[in-house]
Amino acid sequence: MQYDSDGVERVVFYQSRQLQAAERNYPVHDKGLLAMKYALAKARVYLLGDRTFIVYTDHASLRTAVNSPHLSQRMARWLSFFTEYNFSVEYKPGRLNVVADALSRRPDFEQTAQPNSRGDPTVAILTVSVPSSNLLDDVRKAYTEDEFLMRLMD
Repeated sequence: MQYDSDGVERVVFYQSRQLQAAERNYPVHDKGLLAMKYALAKARVYLLGDRTFIVYTDHASLRTAVNSPHLSQRMARWLSFFTEYNFSVEYKPGRLNVVADALSRRPDFEQTAQPNSRGDPTVAILTVSVPSSNLLDDVRKAYTEDEFLMRLMD
């Protein structure tokens, strides 16, 4: 998500996949971390660097997962992967995380979801938000103030 010139959140990237058979058996917080890892890996080229971004999730437990004294090897490996990025995790209830919540409530979800070992359909949803910058506006302003560029454009 990113904010447009009117301050409205806009989606800039969609990505999804089905859980593998073994992943369906993961605990809920592991599924949330898996979704976060998958999204960060897919958007890697856009997210690496000094600029901070925010990961919004409807899983409150993901905010504290990094501080848990009971980390599995899988979680430790994923947390190591996350250190490459400059981000924070913020909880956003599903009712406020409208786009992600809507995707998780597809009318055909029951037919398309794969059950886990207990037979429950599962899904992990998150939103990655990059705070917008005024770079484009600054560049446009610089063009209008540069005499040499103005002569080129005329």
